[in-house]
Amino acid sequence: MTINYLNFALRLTIWLLLTADFGLVNIIIGIVVALLLPQSRVRAASLRQWLSTLGKVAMAVPRAYAEAIEILLRPHRHEAVVRQPVSPTRSPGLIFLDIFAITFTPKTIVLHYDEQGWFEVHELVPQRPQLGTTKEPKEESGQ
Repeated sequence: MTINYLNFALRLTIWLLLTADFGLVNIIIGIVVALLLPQSRVRAASLRQWLSTLGKVAMAVPRAYAEAIEILLRPHRHEAVVRQPVSPTRSPGLIFLDIFAITFTPKTIVLHYDEQGWFEVHELVPQRPQLGTTKEPKEESGQ
């Protein structure tokens, strides 16, 4: 059984954040849980993909504050459901982090992940949206 070390680190980090206990016994339990969870059948993501996705997650924090202030100053009274492309070959850990980065901000939430390569995202928008809105694909390097 091979394990991707970055996926393992993500699983252990999530365990420790959920339990909020950094004691030795809990760390050992977290390691066992991270090892026992099923492994992905998709090829392992590259370090470049992980760093890019972690950068997006880090940028979600200041973006969330900016969006919260924007909503307070200029309430958004309209909603839109948009489709955002995602590579269907992305690893589950990276998809989880993508969903986390989108949902962390107050104006967006992921409604559905389509395994053909789309996120359905609910957004608060300042103006009435156009029908059939789809965001343009972003270039993913290293795929």
